This record gives sequence, structure tokens and C-alpha cells, in this order.
Amino acid sequence: MQIILIKDVDNLGSAHEMVDVRPGYARNYLIPGKYAIEASASNTKVMEERRKQQAKKEAKLLAEINNVIAVLTEAPVKVGAKIGVSGKIFGSVTSIQIARAIREQKGYEIDRRRITITGDVKEAGLHKASIDFGKDNTVEIDFEVAGE
Repeated sequence: MQIILIKDVDNLGSAHEMVDVRPGYARNYLIPGKYAIEASASNTKVMEERRKQQAKKEAKLLAEINNVIAVLTEAPVKVGAKIGVSGKIFGSVTSIQIARAIREQKGYEIDRRRITITGDVKEAGLHKASIDFGKDNTVEIDFEVAGE
């Protein structure tokens, strides 16, 4: 029996995908659980239209992500920290501080959980961090640690 998945189902397929399953599995589990619908002609057309709309939405989102990436990579972000006489900072720089600096200097709100700092930041100077925007869109940015 052919069905169209509404939600992602483990070991079967992802949403908006047409798959073949046994009729009992479809009638007793997938369709009543709102995981799938029957693959009739009208349902197939509706899913194709939703796929097209999703593709347009993803293209628009990708253009916006590329714009944000361009702004973030043009100049390093300055992060303030307390620095001792020897040039070492007290504590270390965290992703929270980098997210706050990006919000204040570049005007973009980026979730701190998406920021990964490369190595330990224990002294002043230029360092690197990567930001994961999802869907294989990762950018490496520079940030500069300076005294407050």
C-alpha cells in the first residue's frame, strides 16, 4: 500500500515522502496515529504543492543565512574580558559572551548553543569560533578578545 508520510517515522522515511508499506501497518498504526495519509491522486497533488512551498521557503531562508554569514565574516567581533598584567584573561570567553557581542555589534540574535569555540580562550588576541545555522550551513568567524 502506498502512503504519504506527514511526519518523520524512524526506519521508514521523512515527512512529505511517498513510501510502500504493508496495508495492516498503514491502516492500524500510521494513518490513525496521524503519521501518514493514503496516497490518493488528490493527496499526492496537495503534498507536491506543499513540497514546492517548502522549497521556496528554504530558498528564502538560505538567502537570509548567506546575508548573515557575509555580515559576520567581514570584520572580527570584539569581546571584552578582564585581562591581567601578563596578557592572560581571568576565566575564559564563553559562547554566551560571543552571542551577546554579535547581538550588540552586528545586530543579529544568534542562539549561544549554535556557537562552538575552537580551543580554549585564555589570553587576549584573535580567536576563532564556528556558528552552525543548520542544513550544512556552518561559518567560521573571528573574534578578538580585548580588555574591558
